[in-house]
Amino acid sequence: MAKDFSTREENYSQWYNDLVIRADLAENSAVRGCMVIKPYGFAIWEKMQAALDKMFKDTGHVNAYFPIFIPKSFFSREASHVEGFAKECAVVTHYRLKNAPDNKGVVVDEDAKLEEELIVRPTSETIIWDTYKNWIQSYRDLPLLINQWANVVRWEMRTRLFLRTAEFLWQEGHTAHATSEEALNEALTMLDVYATFAEKFMAIPVLKGTKTASERFAGAIETFAIEALMQDGKALQAGTSHFLGQNFAKAFDVKFLNRENQLDFVWATSWGVSTRLLGALIMSHSDDHGLVLPPKLAPTQVVIVPVFKTNEQLGQISEVARKIQSSLQQSGISVKYDDRDTQKPGWKFTEYEFKGVPVRLVLGPRDLEQGTIEVFRRDTLEKDILQVEDIDRKVIHLLDQIQENLYQKAIDFRENNSHMVDTWEEFLQKIEGPGGFLYAHWDGTAETEAKIKEETKATIRVIPLGQPLAEGKCIYSGNPSSQRVIFARAY
Repeated sequence: MAKDFSTREENYSQWYNDLVIRADLAENSAVRGCMVIKPYGFAIWEKMQAALDKMFKDTGHVNAYFPIFIPKSFFSREASHVEGFAKECAVVTHYRLKNAPDNKGVVVDEDAKLEEELIVRPTSETIIWDTYKNWIQSYRDLPLLINQWANVVRWEMRTRLFLRTAEFLWQEGHTAHATSEEALNEALTMLDVYATFAEKFMAIPVLKGTKTASERFAGAIETFAIEALMQDGKALQAGTSHFLGQNFAKAFDVKFLNRENQLDFVWATSWGVSTRLLGALIMSHSDDHGLVLPPKLAPTQVVIVPVFKTNEQLGQISEVARKIQSSLQQSGISVKYDDRDTQKPGWKFTEYEFKGVPVRLVLGPRDLEQGTIEVFRRDTLEKDILQVEDIDRKVIHLLDQIQENLYQKAIDFRENNSHMVDTWEEFLQKIEGPGGFLYAHWDGTAETEAKIKEETKATIRVIPLGQPLAEGKCIYSGNPSSQRVIFARAY
């Protein structure tokens, strides 16, 4: 292992930071708390975007774009919303007048105060609902199913690349409906979309559930979330979907004429995931050898490396390699043929292994003689020698195996780190030890929730959806409880 790369056991936090930097995913910028997403990291985000965008459009949504600046007065219209974001907002108060004459007629640059301060978008509910007021008049205009891909700013004091930065990229869906039932179904539908994406593309199993009142999105009636478990035993919220009721419609006077010819306020949802998903991807699968990527999200799914001594050998190898590359590309696989003579094969092996390329194919003169090819899979670090005949079909099958193996490995990890706890002593032992998901009874009060968080830094991640009720006693207060909730320390 390179000296400048920590192991997970030595220092998990440092391992993560080292991996992000050394794998060329992102780096800190000159602006405090902000990051530069490098081409390799952005390529992963683009694959996430493409998959999610298709899933959104397959469920009837369309994309639009709304301003990054929001009048400060908009936030005050929804009380819980402004309270929830007050400490995170970046505010524009002045603008620069270029070449403005002063009172003596001298041309200078001058700062001018805005008539109304502008909030740099931390989320877009307010500006969008002010816009929707002009778009919705009757039930015929509903449902309105809109998503936007954008950046947002939340002034974080303690930042970490991808997981928590002052500016990050995300998508945010904002929908309007004629009935409460339609809006609630929309929120749950999008939660399922997120869960499917996490499991089928990211190979990360997630738990679906509702947030407690203290953990709800500011201005929501109900917040649904998917929670994933990272390798250090901490949870990561991987996506949220909010049922907003009529709160924002009332705040911005968005009414429609319903089928009974009566005016009513519309019902709303919002939902989003962000570049935090890259952090989840890294921490779920990667190891002490570097990045591990599920094939469906890997920018390069297969790399072919030639081993040669002469230009003649390279020419013969390239003829075979290019055919393999072309055949795989015709099947929709992204393939890189690295025939550079500026780096030795061993250097290339280490580089692509560290960057998590799922499959590496190696061709040398002996392989050409014997009709073979060396195949290396990143998830298990195993090598095999296969016949080059029909190698495209074999590689496609191997990529499917790797995708499934990563998911199964993550499932096994979660199961091994999920615990039923019935006493406070047992809770403390588990949370201070391996961590993980702790299924425990809670009396339903915000006071108990706050005390548990204060004493252990563990929070209620979700109240699981579809979980049968089970009578018990709260692990902290001893008061009656109707079901278990999921506690964990979290990012």
